[in-house]
Amino acid sequence: MLGLWLIVGLGVLAWIIEMPRRQATAMIAGAWLGIVALHAIAPASGLAARIGGSRGGWLLAGGLVALILLYRAGLRHLRARAAAPLDRPAPGAAPLDAPAPLDAPAPLNAPAPDDDIGDAELERYARHIVLREIGGLVVGAGGLGAPVCLYLAAAGVGRITLADDDRVSLSNLQRQVIFRSDQRGQGKVQAAAAAMTALNPHVAVTPLPRRITQEDTTLFADHDLIVDGTDSFAAREAINRAATAARIPLVSGAIAQWEGQVTLYDPARGGPCLTCLFPAAPAPGLAPACAEAGVVGALPGVIGSLMALEAIKAITGAGDALRGRMLIFDGLHGETRTIRTARRKDCPVCKDAR
Repeated sequence: MLGLWLIVGLGVLAWIIEMPRRQATAMIAGAWLGIVALHAIAPASGLAARIGGSRGGWLLAGGLVALILLYRAGLRHLRARAAAPLDRPAPGAAPLDAPAPLDAPAPLNAPAPDDDIGDAELERYARHIVLREIGGLVVGAGGLGAPVCLYLAAAGVGRITLADDDRVSLSNLQRQVIFRSDQRGQGKVQAAAAAMTALNPHVAVTPLPRRITQEDTTLFADHDLIVDGTDSFAAREAINRAATAARIPLVSGAIAQWEGQVTLYDPARGGPCLTCLFPAAPAPGLAPACAEAGVVGALPGVIGSLMALEAIKAITGAGDALRGRMLIFDGLHGETRTIRTARRKDCPVCKDAR
C-alpha cells in the first residue's frame, strides 16, 4: 500500500535528518490529510487505488495516532508538574510563615519559608513528590499514628501538627514503632515529633499535647487534611464534627485484634461523614479500645500505612480516594474488601455541609 509506505518513509526521513518534532509531525499530518482528501474527492481514481485503503480507514488510523500523541503529551505534562518545585502555596493551604495556633508550641526544626529546595531535598524526593506547602493534622500518636507520622514526614508533608495528651508506656512499644524504650514517660507528641524531624529535618512538626474536641474547628481549618488515629468512638465523633464544620477532609482508620478499616470522610465534597455510617455509639463492650480488645502488633503498621497513602492521595488529588468507600482488611485470613458508603440526607452532623 503506497500510502502507508509514504507515511513510514516520511517518518524515517525526519528521524535521519533530525527534524524537530513539531515539523516532522506537521509534515506527516499534511501527507495524511492529502490522502484523506484524495479518497474523499476521487475515491475511484487510479491514484486513490495505488495509495490504498479508504477514507474511513485512514480517518480511523489518524484518530488512533492522535490519541496516542495526546496520551504521551499528557504524561509529559504530569511528569513536568511532579518534577517542578512548588514555589507557591497550594489552594486552601496556609502560607509557610503562618503563625502556629495560639495553644500550640512552636514547630520543631521549622524550615525558613523563603528557602529554596536544596540538593539534599532534591535527592531525598527524587522518587517522590515534594509537599512542603501542605499542612496536615494527625490526631493520635498511638498504633495508627506512628506509621502515619513517619510516612507523612518521610514524604515531605511540610507542616504537620500532632495532637495527643498521652505519654509513652512500655505496653505501647509492641505496636507504636515511632517510640523507643528509653522514651518511656515522655509525652507522645514530643517523642514522635523528635523522631519525625530526625527522619526528615525539612518538615515543621508542631506538637500539641492535648485532646482534640469538637470545638477545634478553627484549628482544623488551618490544615489541609485531618488524619484520625484515635481508638475511641467518642474521640472519633468529636473529630468528625470539627472536621465537618471546618469542611476539611478526614482520613480515618480503626483496628481491633486482627482487623482494620480505612476510609475518607469528606461531606463537603460529596462523601459521607462518620455519623452517616454510625449514627449512634456502639453498645458498651461491642467496640472496645485496643487496650481492652488487644491487637496484633503488625496490624497498626498495615492500616497506618494505608492511612498515610490515603492522606497523600487526598492532598495531591492523585488516584481514586476512599471517598464514599471503606477498605476493610482481615489480617488473620489475608483478605481485603471494599464496601460502598453513602451520605444520609438527614445526618445531623453533615446535612448542611454541601
